[in-house]
Amino acid sequence: MIRTAVVMVVGLVLTVVLAGWLVLSSLLRLPWAGRHCEPLARFWSRALVRLAGARVRFEGEDRVDWDQPYIVVANHQSWFDVFALAGFLPVHFRFVGKEELARIPIFGPAWTGCGHISIDRDDRSRAIDALKRAGRQVRQERLAVILFPEGTRSHDGRLQDFKKGAFVLAIQTGVPILPLGISGSRAVMPKGSWKIRSGEILIRVGTPISAEEFEMKDRNQLVAKGRHAILSLLDQSDGPGVTGSETPIQDSRPSAEDPEHEESVQ
Repeated sequence: MIRTAVVMVVGLVLTVVLAGWLVLSSLLRLPWAGRHCEPLARFWSRALVRLAGARVRFEGEDRVDWDQPYIVVANHQSWFDVFALAGFLPVHFRFVGKEELARIPIFGPAWTGCGHISIDRDDRSRAIDALKRAGRQVRQERLAVILFPEGTRSHDGRLQDFKKGAFVLAIQTGVPILPLGISGSRAVMPKGSWKIRSGEILIRVGTPISAEEFEMKDRNQLVAKGRHAILSLLDQSDGPGVTGSETPIQDSRPSAEDPEHEESVQ
């Protein structure tokens, strides 16, 4: 409980101070404001990981050219997935997350001001617009856009069904999918619990998947390929049900994160 209290208290102070500085810098239009986003995000994330007594270890990172843009997709078990990726992934990045993040006081304005993208899953047109912004960022800034295609954290470690937004984005931009398998984060802080424990977070980096051979009508095949890649990267001792469900793809009805064939990323 002491570790949990320390992480919560220090984390809150760091969030208010760092996010507040980013918001204030933006409001004052200070010339260096934008350049502080990524370094402060890395510092904040690494501090939370270390306060928790956790360690982050990579496997397979040498198989990737980190100077290239990617659509990064990863499984999602814990808030510490975000901290591990933001703190230690060796690439310039933006996250695509749920709309609720943008509504958090102080943190939300800093999040959006630094170029991270919020998706309103209840509003299809706004979700499509958000994916278009992500597409422009990938191409213009040549960075990694990070998405959790499960859409929410897994309760039990089982890989959930995937939403298609990340894979639609890859097809429309021609940017490769980079699969990551994250293991150990659920033991640090599982969904539904505030208790934080020490442990190792293992991030296995998969082989990039080219989206150029896929057309929009083939998007389910790309979803299945990406999901299979992530399953193969997960630590099989990470918890029950880690091999995933038997239904890898959601049904074909349109959703806020599944743009139709005629929608395009500008």
